[in-house]
Amino acid sequence: MTLDSELLRCQDWIEAALEYSGGTHDFGDVVDAVRAGNMQFWPAERGCIVTEIIAFPKKKVLHCFLIGGELDQILEMEDSLIHWAKQQECETITGAGRQGWRRVMKSRGWKDAYSVVSKELRDE
Repeated sequence: MTLDSELLRCQDWIEAALEYSGGTHDFGDVVDAVRAGNMQFWPAERGCIVTEIIAFPKKKVLHCFLIGGELDQILEMEDSLIHWAKQQECETITGAGRQGWRRVMKSRGWKDAYSVVSKELRDE
């Protein structure tokens, strides 16, 4: 499988997750970022994750920007993400998405770090 064929196979999951991104990206933007090496694409048989490394002044964070697919498949990927993040010298993993992920991830040792709210300014 090529990168492009895997991205196309996972397009529905990526686009579904993009519905919760606040309109910051579309599928083409994600493809471009993965191809450029600015985001990492983690395909699996029944889901996928798109991550990005954010280098803050005090630490590096692996941010799970998009998560889509079947829950059990996504949860199976957690150990690989942790291992890779440590190899990249990340100290933390964060994830963004719909509210339902909070309950699932809390049971796996994740905690609420902060909340994000938004207001669209084009309507003002």
